[in-house]
Amino acid sequence: MKMKLFAAAVAALAAGGAYAQSSVTLYGVVDAGVEYSNHAQTSSSSHDVVRLNSGGMSGSRWGLRGVEDLGGGLKGIFVLESGFNIDTGTSGQGNRLFGRQAFVGMGSQYGQLTLGRHQTPFYDFGLAYDPMAISSNYSITAQAPEFQSRADNSIKYIGTFGGLTGSLLYSTGTNTGATSASVYQGINGEVPGNYHLGREMSASLSYTGGPFSVGAIYDETNAGIAAADGAKIRRASVAGTYAFGPAKVFAGYRYAHAFDGAVLPGGINTVDGANKIANVSNLYWLGMGYQLTPALSLTGAAYFQDFRNTGADPWSFVVSTDYAFSKRTDAYFNLAYTKNKDGSTLGTSSASPGSLGGSGFGTTLGSYNQFGAMVGLRHKF
Repeated sequence: MKMKLFAAAVAALAAGGAYAQSSVTLYGVVDAGVEYSNHAQTSSSSHDVVRLNSGGMSGSRWGLRGVEDLGGGLKGIFVLESGFNIDTGTSGQGNRLFGRQAFVGMGSQYGQLTLGRHQTPFYDFGLAYDPMAISSNYSITAQAPEFQSRADNSIKYIGTFGGLTGSLLYSTGTNTGATSASVYQGINGEVPGNYHLGREMSASLSYTGGPFSVGAIYDETNAGIAAADGAKIRRASVAGTYAFGPAKVFAGYRYAHAFDGAVLPGGINTVDGANKIANVSNLYWLGMGYQLTPALSLTGAAYFQDFRNTGADPWSFVVSTDYAFSKRTDAYFNLAYTKNKDGSTLGTSSASPGSLGGSGFGTTLGSYNQFGAMVGLRHKF
């Protein structure tokens, strides 16, 4: 009887120890702001607009993150992250339940390997090297939506070794919710006999040492419809940052080339009733962040995109101020301006609420400049 009681006690302690080595964390961000914008496109005209937006600086979200220690330095991991629009209460990312991220995998000292829906290496690259850290409104994502892209049906590896970090991603169908080959991502994949439809391959490498960081990335995404099975977009980017005192400088370059009927965002512009099509673009950016006080930070950024063989080369400028009331709650006031010419249609914001992803192109009429201002509040939990 005593031995039975002893065995039961040992089993209970073992169960308690196993439980203590596992954890599930609930986290999230709630962000809303009031925006004014001029020259907002409505059919064939443009007007001023005042609106309440969800996610001015960060996409509103909630998520679950789980870790289990499996021993020997190995751990099981999962993330389920759901985006939502706080102004309407609807789900984001095309009404997906876990549209931001949904993956399961394993991790060790050699890196992390996961399967599911991921933010792509280009997304991670933007977080590190865009001065605005790819904020939902007023950032590099208006010019280049690949910096906020996600991939369905994907396998992703991330490994960090000292100051060196590498990332690899392969998707068999990168965006199963899209319905047009003209979007920046490929669409429906996993078609028998057509393994390359909707496929995405991406690799990045970055190094951080002291105040200096530099990174490079390559990505190739195929269209996902049989009528354009050879269509693809190849992108490559290099960028760096340097921190000194309370300041941090950002600079970068991105090259993009569309093949066989694929279309770059902003690559089609109408001038005098005729379409001008560019299948190559060069995007440059420069910015600086400055921590004025422990609570107040300032950021400024400029982005310029050169579309080959057209004069439709837009500029965008952003100035951001952020005041932290605490580690969890902050307020922000952001200004943005886009300068268009020769039919370019770049607006200040990125994708419209609820969309699968997009860019600022098409949000204002051709050759119209746009100004936007937003004041908002953000809380993290």
